[in-house]
Parts: sequence; structure tokens; C-alpha cells
Amino acid sequence: MRSLLGGASVSTNLNSPFRTKSVEQSIRDTEEPEHALRKSLSAWDLTVFGVGVIIGTGIFVLTGIAARNNAGPATALAFVVSGVVCALAALCYAEFASTVPVAGSAYTFAYASIGELPAWIIGWDLVLEFALGTAVVAVGWSGYVRHLMHTNLGWDLPAALSGPDVPGGHFDLLAFVLVLALTAILVVGTKLSARITAIVVAIKLIVVMLVIVAGLFFIKADNYSPFIPAAQPQPGGSGWKAPLVQLMFGYQPTNFGVMGIFTAASLVFFAFIGFDVVATAAEETKNPQRDMPRGILGSLLICTVLYVAVTVVVTGMQSYEQMSPSAPLAEAFKSVDQPFFSGAISLGASVGLITVCMILLLGQTRVFFAMSRDGLLPRVFSVTHPKYRTPYRATLLLGVIIAVVAGFTSLEKLAELVNIGTLFAFVVVALGVIVLRRTRPDLHRAFRTPWVPVVPILSIAASFWLMLNLPAETWLRFGIWMVIGFFVYFLYSRRNSRLGQSGRDAEY
Repeated sequence: MRSLLGGASVSTNLNSPFRTKSVEQSIRDTEEPEHALRKSLSAWDLTVFGVGVIIGTGIFVLTGIAARNNAGPATALAFVVSGVVCALAALCYAEFASTVPVAGSAYTFAYASIGELPAWIIGWDLVLEFALGTAVVAVGWSGYVRHLMHTNLGWDLPAALSGPDVPGGHFDLLAFVLVLALTAILVVGTKLSARITAIVVAIKLIVVMLVIVAGLFFIKADNYSPFIPAAQPQPGGSGWKAPLVQLMFGYQPTNFGVMGIFTAASLVFFAFIGFDVVATAAEETKNPQRDMPRGILGSLLICTVLYVAVTVVVTGMQSYEQMSPSAPLAEAFKSVDQPFFSGAISLGASVGLITVCMILLLGQTRVFFAMSRDGLLPRVFSVTHPKYRTPYRATLLLGVIIAVVAGFTSLEKLAELVNIGTLFAFVVVALGVIVLRRTRPDLHRAFRTPWVPVVPILSIAASFWLMLNLPAETWLRFGIWMVIGFFVYFLYSRRNSRLGQSGRDAEY
């Protein structure tokens, strides 16, 4: 069989949904003038993006929930466990992003290794993940800002404009405006968004370091005893609200004790969500072969160290049994009569969420752009701006849709879909590394995942275990979204695929 596109071979069946797109063709597509993105990002920009999107509500909220309910002071170890799980996935992402420096992240990686249908599935998954993630964060940011306005300025928005989560609320004006403003920034250019992100990340890191340094003076050794509290059976859920692993195998997670650390890890893992977004900017990176691994692994390492340090400090300041489940860091400083630090933490959290929202929106538009350029979505959305070289049509479309969703929808339940979507992407990327090593051993890999296939297999197993700990109703919603995606693929995308159209004219 002869290769269609000058690289990896595709399926001998031209109608196969598992036809693959060669790495060489993926890279050539980035050179089409109408569909080319501007290369302006450095390793520093990528690291800032990663830190900016990872450090969000997780470090300000999940620390208290996990310590109080699951692991006590040993929550610091839970962050280490979660960091290791993410590191396994990050090693796989780093290899792909440096080998296939094309927009689209896991979607593009799957297209080059597993095939078009799996690529479509993961792309469809990422569209949902990033869209809901952006909307959820925007709504969370709105809540922080409204609280700060009420507490410090005595200002209150009308209930009707405070969002559906507020009694009498219908429309979240602040969340709507934030998404539209970030959409405008992303249209103007990725470098501009990187500069804004750098400023906001600096503020966020100052707040985190403030917690660590100031908190050291208020640690009480007694709060660390016992470091691993005695194990307690965890009340199991029932029906669709129960974890899938419980329904399938009867396994019931444990709070506290050694196993409680792993239970907490499945919770605090979600504080790490976002480092994979860095891979979506591969095509806009000046030297992706060198800088993508640095940006992905560097941001993950920085955030893991900060998470562990914050957890050690805050559980030393206040007994885990007394920690606030909603604002543990701020409440810990209140408990030692330090209201200034409490206010600074709340301000840092609200400012920091801006970058999380922006980078999730960036990832969303790049995946959508890559799928459009391949013909799996309408090609009109892959045309870049003649001046700014950004996918402005996709950005405007998605920005407006997400702004409306954030303005009108209560997203507490849907937020879990972000988690399962991310873990599913981790599984696909790890599998893709194994497949591409076998099908394209000739490819130059600037960064190589060590110990293949052991590391990818461990990544798949760890990610799938965390997926099993999600409620069954989350799996049901995810399955419904995937079924819709299958219909779209077979009714539109398969017939309009550029790879499929090229294949029909190829010689065998």
C-alpha cells in the first residue's frame, strides 16, 4: 500500500473511519496562508499559560474539602499522588506536542496515530470540556467578584443580573461580560493574551507565596497529629449518584487512613486540570520541539510544589476537622486573627480565575480550529484573521455561545463533565504514544516519553481509575454527548473530511 500523504500510511479501506493523517501532512497544513497561525510563544509564555490555568479554584477550595473529609494533613501526599498521575500524562503530551507541533492537542495527536474517528471523538470531547470549563470558571469568578464588591464596597448587583444560582436571579451579567472581553483579547492575538496572563499569574503567585510564607509563622505542630488519621468507612452513594466503581465492583472508597489519601487524590486531581491546554498552542510556539516539553512539564512541576507547600502550611495553621470546605485558606488566616491575609487571598482568587477562563477559551478555539481545518467541522471557521493571524471566526462564535451559557446556566452538575473529559483525553494521548512508536519509529522526536510502553500504560490505568470514581450520572451525560458526536461524524464529518477526499483520488 502506498502512502496517500507522504508519511504514515492510511487504511487500505478508503472509507475506513480509522484512516490516519500523517504527521508530515498535519505540519504542511499549518503552512496554508489562510489557515496559518502566528508563531509568537516561547517556553516562558507556555509555562505561564500552564501555571495560569492550573492554579485556580482548586488550590483555594479543594485543599479544605480534601483535608476535612478525606485525608487530614496527609492531603499533601494526595497532591503528590495526583501530581504523579498528571506527570505520567504530561510525559505523553510532551512527546506528542514536540513531534506533532500542530494546534488541536489530543485531537491532532489521535488523528496522527489512532485514526480519524477516535480523533473526532476526542475532539468532540475537548469541545465540551473546554466550553463547560470556561463557563464554569466564568460563573465562579462572577461569584467571587460579587462577594468582594459586597464585602469591601457595599455594592450589590440587582438579583436579576446575579445569575440563576442566586434567588431571584436570571442572568449572570459579570460572567457574560468576562467571556466576551476575553474573546476580544484572543481575537487580537495570542501574544497579547500571554502578556495579560503573565501579569495576572504574577499576582496569583504573589498571593500563593503570601499564604506559604505568612502561614509558616502560625503553624502549630499539634495540628499535624495524627498526620494520617484513622480510616473511616465512607458513606456510599446510591443509584446514579454513586461512583461507577461502586456500582460495578461493590468497592467503597475509604476516608482517612492510607486509602483515604487515594480517595483525596481523586478529588484534588481536578486542581491540576489545565496543563494539557498548553499543548493546544503548539502551532503558535516559536520552537515547539524544545519549548513544548519545557512548558508542559515546567508548569506542572511548579504547581505541584506550590500545592504541596500550601497544603502543609494550611493544615498546620488549623485543625483539619475545623477547616472551611468553601474558603479554607482565607478562613485559616481568620482563625489566627489575620483578616488582611484573608482579604488578599480572596482578591487573588478572583483575579486568578481570569487567566483560567482565558486559557480554557484559548484551548477550546484551537481544537475547534484544527477540526475545522481538517474538514470535520465547516471549513469557514478555520480561516485566520488577515492581520492578527488568529482563528477569529471560531473564537467569536464560541466566545458568544459560551458567554450566553455562562450568563443563563447553573453549571454545578455539568462541571463534572470537564473532569471526565480531561481524563478521557489523557487515556487517548497515552494510547497514541504507544501506537505512533510502532507505526512511525522513523519520526524525529525532540522529546521522548521514557519507558514506553510502561509509562503510557500506567497513565492509562491511573486516569481510568479516577474516571471510575466519578458518579454514574456523569458517565451517562458523557455517553449522551458522545452519541451525539457519532451522529455528527457519520452524517457530516466523514463525508467532508479533507483526508477522505484526498484518499478517494489516491492511487493504490
